[in-house]
Amino acid sequence: MCPIFSQGYNRHSTSFASPIYKLCFSGDLRSKVHHQSSKMGVMSLSSTMVLLLVMILLGQEIGKVSSTLYKVGDLDAWGIPIDAKVYTKWPKSHSFKIGDSLLFLYPPSEDSLIQVTPSNFKSCNTKDPILYMNDGNSLFNLTQNGTLYFTSANPGHCTKYQKLLVSVGTYSAEAEALSPSSAADGPSYQNAFGSIPLSQKSSASSLLISAFSTVAASLACAVVGAIM
Repeated sequence: MCPIFSQGYNRHSTSFASPIYKLCFSGDLRSKVHHQSSKMGVMSLSSTMVLLLVMILLGQEIGKVSSTLYKVGDLDAWGIPIDAKVYTKWPKSHSFKIGDSLLFLYPPSEDSLIQVTPSNFKSCNTKDPILYMNDGNSLFNLTQNGTLYFTSANPGHCTKYQKLLVSVGTYSAEAEALSPSSAADGPSYQNAFGSIPLSQKSSASSLLISAFSTVAASLACAVVGAIM
């Protein structure tokens, strides 16, 4: 608090004690300015935090609704693999979720696609499949979590390691046990469908997620800087 003085006459000066009152007034003004600055800083920090929260939530929603189209095996076509491990390694390098799709490409006159039960997958029994496709451009949409089993309906293809299991949204110990990786030391077979290209699963949605992540990180740095 400012000291209170009476406006007595100073015999050493012809003026009253006005400088004291000016000093006190200046102190009050500085206090008010500091208070207003602090208030504005808190409001700015709150706005930044709200914006950061909105960006994070929006990025999460985009991640949920985004989907990826996978070309099975990253091969030019679905067929008997050159390497017995091709269709064992490929699904392990991806994380599949509901909304994604699997694209099987193959010459319809030479191959086909069937979805089978776990037991038929293990024994390469192609009778009574769950689903049969032979259009050469088979698109399978992933609509629920779980493990799916695919192979070819053509005789002898399954035993030559043209078989694929895909776990959607979860890891399956049963699927791992059914994986043909233990038979990977078997012979290799010629693939007439070309070489293995780079994966082409990039999409506009993944770019949006990356952009939102960058913005969110920048806002987080701004919040930390404002606090410090």
